[in-house]
Amino acid sequence: MSFDSHSVRVGADIGGTFTDVVLECGDQQFSSKVLTNYSEPEQAIIDGLVKVTELAGIGIEQVDQLIHGTTLATNALIERRGASTAFITSKGFRDVIEMRTEGRFEQYDLNLSLPAPLIAREHRYVVDGRIAATGRELVPLDEAGLRAIARRIRAGGYQSLAIGFIHSYVNSQHERRARDILVEELPAINVSISSEVSPQMREFERFNTVCANAFVKPLMASYLERLVDRLHAVGGQCPVFMMHSGGGLISVQSAIEFPVRLLESGPAGGAIYAADFAARFGLDKVLSYDMGGTTAKICLIEDFLPKTARTFEVARSYRFKKGSGMPVSIPVIEMVEIGAGGGSLGWVDEMQQIRVGPESAGSEPGPACYNRGGENPAVTDADLLLGRLDAERFAGGEIHLEMEHAKTALQHAIGRQLGMDSETAAIGICEVVDENMANAARVHAVESGKELGEFTMIAFGGAAPLHASRLCEKLDIDSLLIPPGAGVGSAIGFLRAPFGFEAVRGAFLRLSEFDAAWTNRLITELGEEAERFARAGAPDAPLVREIKAYMRYQGQGWEIVVMLPNRDFVDGDATEFRRLFETEYRRLFGRALDGLDIEIMNWSVQVRSELLQSTRVEPVGQVKSRHSDELRRIFDAREQRFVDAAVYQRDDLQSGDRIDGPAVIIERETSTVVTSRYAAIRQPDGCLLLTQKGNN
Repeated sequence: MSFDSHSVRVGADIGGTFTDVVLECGDQQFSSKVLTNYSEPEQAIIDGLVKVTELAGIGIEQVDQLIHGTTLATNALIERRGASTAFITSKGFRDVIEMRTEGRFEQYDLNLSLPAPLIAREHRYVVDGRIAATGRELVPLDEAGLRAIARRIRAGGYQSLAIGFIHSYVNSQHERRARDILVEELPAINVSISSEVSPQMREFERFNTVCANAFVKPLMASYLERLVDRLHAVGGQCPVFMMHSGGGLISVQSAIEFPVRLLESGPAGGAIYAADFAARFGLDKVLSYDMGGTTAKICLIEDFLPKTARTFEVARSYRFKKGSGMPVSIPVIEMVEIGAGGGSLGWVDEMQQIRVGPESAGSEPGPACYNRGGENPAVTDADLLLGRLDAERFAGGEIHLEMEHAKTALQHAIGRQLGMDSETAAIGICEVVDENMANAARVHAVESGKELGEFTMIAFGGAAPLHASRLCEKLDIDSLLIPPGAGVGSAIGFLRAPFGFEAVRGAFLRLSEFDAAWTNRLITELGEEAERFARAGAPDAPLVREIKAYMRYQGQGWEIVVMLPNRDFVDGDATEFRRLFETEYRRLFGRALDGLDIEIMNWSVQVRSELLQSTRVEPVGQVKSRHSDELRRIFDAREQRFVDAAVYQRDDLQSGDRIDGPAVIIERETSTVVTSRYAAIRQPDGCLLLTQKGNN
């Protein structure tokens, strides 16, 4: 096959269970799922790349670009398996990352337990030196003290070092000098400084972010360097780019320096994938639902753009509540992520209740039905028993699922303890995991002030189409879209992402003291920083710039984000800034406040290549009912009984075909369960649109 007229691009997404690889050239697409290799995760990408190039009939040397996203950094933080890391901070601030903000995410829980700090107290060191909030040096940096600390760090055998000084976001002089001294004393150690990783005010979030960067930096540097080496070893000469958590692409070299930016890279690709299909169908309110092998991710998309933020939390530990996780202060596509994937394990707690996750079987050993040594029941085992999966056609027939292994695991871990058979145990696991996801979606919607009944769900990931119909029933969502390639959605999303970067900086300004020259200098510096990262992948492409300010009324504790005009500012613009702020404030809270000054706390400039315009798809007009003679017994949770469901191959469906639930639609990477309440109609572009039967 010849691809001479088009560039060949490959997207690769490493998940906790499967690694998804997609090759795209023009309108042709080839995909593969391979089990993630934990000891050598880069090998799974190479294996998948070999498969998709063989399917396309080309050599690896013909690939022009490899775009990669991964949850490896996130998993390393959640599982606390990063580098041996020390933290150096200003004297008096040693315990900031342990004290947090002293906020209580559950006000009336007398036994509330805060998440442990990423770096324990014995690995935290302090040094004299002080910068004021204005940027003026109050106390010189104690360089002799730093050299003494360097000797202790050498003796401690640390691999990585984080530096976070108070007010370094406004003046980084002390942090940079400290890095120079420590690199001189310890040339082999990795050093991260907070004024480069996250130059924003609020020391807890900033300190925690630089600690996270240092914690995963050696791991990610080693992994990415091995990936590039192995790609070259099999004949690949293309550049490798990384998806970052803000939804753009950066070079491998930038990713190695700031790996904390990769924390949500895989899920970010999924959100972009969903946003692309939202634009195609003109859906201005979408709930993106991505369920893979280890986690489930939920994101709100409005006006075809995923919701974004400048901070997020990893591993919320208490009922998805804000404040119960590990805060990371970087630009990110905002979503809620929970341990509810196909590999999530079911267990019985001390109250004799079924629980699911966050522990996952992953790919090694995998769910019990994979017959790779797993003995504990996973969601995939429950789905198999309930008829949602085909034991012979799973993963395109490459993995045979063992029904008896799944039954044994469910009976041993749950059925025997609760006095129920394996099928009832499977029902319990699936209902618990579906309710967990529904609760996470409700919490996310409430935090954002949204009503989910107004949204359309777009589901993707290997496990999401199996559970999406039931989730829509629980959330009272009428419409569900399953795009083509849903099983490898995040990898496809990487191929839709722009090259881009968002530079953020804390810099305080009151509108009553507005200084246009100072503001323009700041915006120019941020724009140059962002463009430097964006140009690494798109040297000649036209770039788009967006400017945001994080603003609040004087005396308030938190800011709202306000889009600013993309131009040079003049002294009279304080009035325009106030107008923009109050317009956004009224939209969010109903009314503006009179007589208060307005403060800008943080600034952001995003530079990116232009987004490709999505081709608009008109929903199919005429429909015709499609029938199948193949039936499978599946469990309908809403009706609380097993029913006979018609089975279809997705590739056999034609535009306008209507399938009434209960049904199962099979494809290579996943299966779509259509419950009795819904009917599915195949759209002109291959999407499956599921709507409640009374509405279509």
